[in-house]
Amino acid sequence: MAEKDLYEILGVDKNADADTVKRAYRKLAMKYHPDHNPGDTEAEQKFKEVNEAYSVLSDPQKKENYDRFGNPDGPMGGGFSGGDGGFGGGFGDFGDLGDIFSSIFGGGFGGGTQAHRNGPQKGQDVQTRVTVSFEEAVFGCKKEVSYTRLHACPHCKGTCAEPGTSAETCPDCKGSGQRVTVRRMGGMAFQSKSPCDKCNGTGKYIKTPCTKCRGVGQERETRKLTVNIPAGIDNGERVALRGQGCEGKNGGPAGDLIIQITVREHSFFKREDYDIYCEVPITVADATLGAEIEVPTLEGIVKHTIAEGTQPGTVFTMKGKGVPYVNSSNGRRGDLIFTVNVEIPKGLDKKQKDAMRDFANACGDKHYAKKSRFFKLFNK
Repeated sequence: MAEKDLYEILGVDKNADADTVKRAYRKLAMKYHPDHNPGDTEAEQKFKEVNEAYSVLSDPQKKENYDRFGNPDGPMGGGFSGGDGGFGGGFGDFGDLGDIFSSIFGGGFGGGTQAHRNGPQKGQDVQTRVTVSFEEAVFGCKKEVSYTRLHACPHCKGTCAEPGTSAETCPDCKGSGQRVTVRRMGGMAFQSKSPCDKCNGTGKYIKTPCTKCRGVGQERETRKLTVNIPAGIDNGERVALRGQGCEGKNGGPAGDLIIQITVREHSFFKREDYDIYCEVPITVADATLGAEIEVPTLEGIVKHTIAEGTQPGTVFTMKGKGVPYVNSSNGRRGDLIFTVNVEIPKGLDKKQKDAMRDFANACGDKHYAKKSRFFKLFNK
């Protein structure tokens, strides 16, 4: 080890700052950690090397000695303190080394913390679906929803213990909620922490579990609520009811009820954001002479005037006849956008056909601008 360049082991430049050194160490420690490479002696040796390198380069005094004299203990030092003794019996003397392993491996090597499972815990969110019609989504409505959630067991009041008894300090972990495991490899001690099996990491042992909930502390219940679906909601959007989900534990807040909205398609209208679209059929006479036509809207039939000579596919917009903006305070709405579709009559009798021919002959081609321009392209 003494013959190897510590900077080269970590893959950093000699001018690298402390953060760069730490990032390089984290990456290599994760790569060569024994838990990720069981039985791999080469990875185990690499792991030892990167730990030795970081123990020196993370210590300002040792780093200065190493840069000046090639030895972390100075010109008269005896080299690295490897061998059977490792590094002071483990990782306790490596400054923030324990914290690094804690952040990487979740408890790790003599450092790190674990959230105590006896503290307040928020309840889980509950999700359900509600289907509404196109009109209900546009104008809003009330819907009754039924869902299942967890709430505190009424028999034990959420304590998990049979009434008349109480939880005890876990005899295995002495209330810490953690199980500590120490492994030794090549003279190095590796300490890891995991939740205690006996108390599931709570630090409390239920000797006499509740006979109703079997020590869970919660049970399922079916609830029904009347929900306000806001006007303007769209397909796939959600409504959240705060605090109506599963009850929390140990005094924690309840979760939320999340309602996903499904909107049935309309037979006539199509929606895009807050605008709605439709097609309105008109007669040849309406398109030719202009007319006041009837246009269906979400509130009913509305009269709309089209000009003489209106062409098929012409688009018209009726402002403010679309979908209300959700939770709008000023009544803002989208638009109704409709396209006129000129319908060609079928099944004419002889008299009607003769009248149509007379009309066509009377018009000639001069009243059909598109047709005239079209044929001029081929008659040059």
